[in-house]
Amino acid sequence: MNRVIVLKCGGSIISKLSESFFTSIQSLKSSGWDIVLVHGGGPDITDTLKQMQIETEFKNGQRKTTKQVLEVVQMTLAGKLNKQLAGECMKRGLSAVGLSGQDAGLLSAEVLNEEELGLVGRVVRVNTGLLGLLLKQDYIPVVAPLGITESFETLNVNADTAAAAIAQALNADKLLFVTDVDGILKNGQLISETHPAEIRSCIKSGVISGGMIPKAEAAVQSLSASLKEVMIVNGKKAFLKNNEFLGTKICSKKEAAAG
Repeated sequence: MNRVIVLKCGGSIISKLSESFFTSIQSLKSSGWDIVLVHGGGPDITDTLKQMQIETEFKNGQRKTTKQVLEVVQMTLAGKLNKQLAGECMKRGLSAVGLSGQDAGLLSAEVLNEEELGLVGRVVRVNTGLLGLLLKQDYIPVVAPLGITESFETLNVNADTAAAAIAQALNADKLLFVTDVDGILKNGQLISETHPAEIRSCIKSGVISGGMIPKAEAAVQSLSASLKEVMIVNGKKAFLKNNEFLGTKICSKKEAAAG
């Protein structure tokens, strides 16, 4: 099996992805990598909810998802953004297949905390057979983070955790969080390699602040025995140069020291 890389594109970056970003994906494909794209859609969901005058609230960074909110989430993620991102790949000769996590039970999920969050789920199983079939045929699966329960109820799933679950299930070599900045910066300089303890220290000291905090925390939470390395990269430019990945690499302390 080829090396596998999972890229998670935040909702705010999808419309800003550069030509160079797609060139990097083309380079990965031609180098023999299998690619899975997972995307979010927070800003578009919020805009649509406002237009439809549907109230929404957040608890600990997670959107409380009522049945009414879930309809908008499905429409925006699976209907609009998923096809938009798959289409952008297709325009550049990349064979992409847009999928929702509901399709063929791609993301089996269970309710996280119904009282606090409503119809928000966490992934308990990934249909790796479906992804494997697509990858074997040289397709790029583009996944909208919706899950399905044993009783076929749809759940809203955090895109970061969905990407991490897919990366772990596929034993991916890398998970890349695609953002609108080069990575984690310290005094304007890119931190090319770091580890969880240093990230916690940087958050405490204010080196990591604002919107980078949830990105860095999601990257750290994604690390596991099978997924030893994650990166934060910039989708507004190339993230691959001379087969080297550009951005901030986050791995366990032991590996960061050894690397």
